[in-house]
Amino acid sequence: MRIIGGEFGGRQLLPPQGETTRPITDRVKQSLFDIVAPHLENAVVYDLFAGTGSMGLESLSRGAKQAIFFEADRSALARLNQNIMALRVADRSRIIPGDLFKWFHRATQKPAEASVDQTVQSRGAGPADIIFLDPPYRFLTDRPDELLQLSLHLAHAHLHTESLVVFRHDAKDQLELPNLQRVDQREYGGMTLEFLRRS
Repeated sequence: MRIIGGEFGGRQLLPPQGETTRPITDRVKQSLFDIVAPHLENAVVYDLFAGTGSMGLESLSRGAKQAIFFEADRSALARLNQNIMALRVADRSRIIPGDLFKWFHRATQKPAEASVDQTVQSRGAGPADIIFLDPPYRFLTDRPDELLQLSLHLAHAHLHTESLVVFRHDAKDQLELPNLQRVDQREYGGMTLEFLRRS
């Protein structure tokens, strides 16, 4: 795993341990960032199901002003912290550990009490300009209701009219996310990238 462009281009990242995350290939990552490049300068980026931080850290390398990483797995969180420290971007990074579904529910329903991580609100993190939504493949079949609810929360409180959601999933799986409109779609082998905006 490595950063492939921008300020930290060529820098290696610590890879995930075991099978808790699904690293994206350099080829797909380059294609993806070619598409989102016009939206990255000074952007606020949410990296959902962040793993070891590849998407958010690539965004920071290419000019994003802040990346907020959401991850529940402890081993991935440890590697994510190490990658942030190695690139010296802690001042532009925030990690929100634990169940992101619960966090977004609290953040949307009770903004004054939502602060699992108060620094997100205190630094004015949302809405996001780009959201990378990369759930484990099993979520689309085993926990679709939670992804549908997450989509509603994102559209309601965390997106503006120009925000872009990048939804990566197995090409065999399909899930229409409410309040989000597909503006582009690309397929790479068995993987689909959907580019969505608030409808």
